Amino acid sequence: MNNNYCNSISHYSRLQTREVKIGELLMGGHNPIRIQSMTTTDTMNTKATVEQSIRMIEAGCELVRITAPSLNEAKNLENIKNEIRNSGYNTPLVADIHFTPNAAEWAARIVEKVRVNPGNYADKKKFEVIDYTELSYVAELERIRERFTPLVKICKEYGTAMRIGTNHGSLSDRILSRYGDTPLGMVESAMEFLRIAEDNNFYNIVLSMKASNTRVMVQAYRLLVNKMLEANMNYPLHLGVTEAGDGEDGRIKSSVGIGTLLEDGLGDTIRVSLTEEPEFEIPIAKELAERYSKAREKSKISEFTEQEKITLNSHYNPFDYQRRNSSEVLNFGGHHVPRVIADFSKNEKISPATFFSSGYSYSVTLDKWNLSEMACDYAYLGDNAIDFDIPGTLGIIQNHQTWENNKNTERHFPLFCGEEFFNSSETHPTLNFVAVDFDSLTENLMSKINSSQNIVLVLDSFLDFPMQEQRGVFFKLILNNCKAPVVIKNNYKSFSETQLQLYSSTDFGALLLDGFGDGMWLKTIDCGTPVSNNRLAFGILQAARTRVSKTEYISCPSCGRTLFDLQETTAKIREKTDHLKGIKIGIMGCIVNGPGEMADADYGYVGVGVDKITLYKGKEVIQKNVPSKDAVDSLIELIKEHGDWIDKEKIT
Repeated sequence: MNNNYCNSISHYSRLQTREVKIGELLMGGHNPIRIQSMTTTDTMNTKATVEQSIRMIEAGCELVRITAPSLNEAKNLENIKNEIRNSGYNTPLVADIHFTPNAAEWAARIVEKVRVNPGNYADKKKFEVIDYTELSYVAELERIRERFTPLVKICKEYGTAMRIGTNHGSLSDRILSRYGDTPLGMVESAMEFLRIAEDNNFYNIVLSMKASNTRVMVQAYRLLVNKMLEANMNYPLHLGVTEAGDGEDGRIKSSVGIGTLLEDGLGDTIRVSLTEEPEFEIPIAKELAERYSKAREKSKISEFTEQEKITLNSHYNPFDYQRRNSSEVLNFGGHHVPRVIADFSKNEKISPATFFSSGYSYSVTLDKWNLSEMACDYAYLGDNAIDFDIPGTLGIIQNHQTWENNKNTERHFPLFCGEEFFNSSETHPTLNFVAVDFDSLTENLMSKINSSQNIVLVLDSFLDFPMQEQRGVFFKLILNNCKAPVVIKNNYKSFSETQLQLYSSTDFGALLLDGFGDGMWLKTIDCGTPVSNNRLAFGILQAARTRVSKTEYISCPSCGRTLFDLQETTAKIREKTDHLKGIKIGIMGCIVNGPGEMADADYGYVGVGVDKITLYKGKEVIQKNVPSKDAVDSLIELIKEHGDWIDKEKIT
């Protein structure tokens, strides 16, 4: 199989897709990246849904999606649409359908677009493994064709667009039995429906491959494009990380997934799924999209030769995560998690309090350092020196001339610039940092680096769009069989808090998701703070699934199917559990994606009725119909029963 999934891995180029018409809105082709979101109100509450839709539209939402879980909600879409149109808004409406083909067929006659989930449109999910023969599987496909074709014909007749939206959490038992819980299974789930649509000469289609796992999400979209290119298809892509959560974590996770694909030129519309009011999603989505309307620096990377592509393909697979094979240098590279470097080079004076912002605290009474799970691993001091004992887990990096005055001090290491390391008479016997960029990393320098066993490269970039060039450096290292560990360093100046979160999550996350990077160094000028930068760095590593340092919440963004106050409940669960490092908790408003998405979670909290909650351990139901007033406490008891609970006061 070829590894093609975008126009170029050497420079930015937006993938040309087919233009799709959604009411008066055009998507794909040369049109801008469109912004959309979804209402959280009860669809039967016309007034509330209309009011929320208008708030979303005025915030910049270009498509408003509304759930239609049954025929009644589908019928009420007409009242909602009329009210919105009478208020002077022509924004297209999208009906979100799960389980109910009759609702989809009714809605397709009213709204401008319907979204169907191939995992539950014609299949039921019971987590059963089914052993299909080729004949029995073909029979299943015929059953799906009979169920799906009527909707296709209605969409074609009424000029209604369609999104075939695969969700990782709701793959059917049929797909799971044949392809496993894989990106390929997600792609094939959509392709089955797409082939049926094309057999009926219907092409007004958008595709999506959503997952709460950013690694799976990115691989699935790339593989989808790969399969489309092989089949001479070019349908627009709707990008999103589902169940991203709330607050900073939700924004980081969304940016890691969506931004990685945007960097590759993929994506025609985006939805940022936050456990917040939908109008708050819009500015985040707009900020992500607008970055790709700006001029970019010209890439210095030449297109790779066919032989180079063959070599790269043997070491790098965009559809299957594999960490770059790097040498172990102290605690960098090899099987070590990526390290975090905090930058204090601009501080006028370094004191013990300096490190408080990066996860350390010092008890004067006990004369003891304490560290949190988000304590940085190294601190770069530039030309600053220190005159106190540092924490036992912390390393100090200094410019090499300053380091020479401290070279006998334990856990102090020098930073050199490129060739400077090989011209220096004083180097550290165990660990030396060598700053490089695309231009300075020549074949001659890589040859010298290969002969040393104590170098960690610092890949330093001041570009507005650093990812393509930095990825090119990793490819250059692969082609020259250079296995030195690499710290990714990006510099950001005068950005807003939101821009810094989104841009850095994209730039670092895109490389980490491809298995590149043995450390990260986030440097800011006139933006960010030491505290927020440290938190951001660990958040990016967790969102890219390369280093776990805190509890992860797989939390859906709420919609009209939600059966409890999702935002309030998420805040309550987070307050009581956010000290549990490495535990993943799924908080789902309804059953649609709950059990499937929570296959990736340790514990699950799912609405199954009004004020009724079912608790899960993995995919297994543990307690059914728990009253919502008792459910958070019951969840904590469940965590305790399985030995994953730690009292906060025991964490120092």
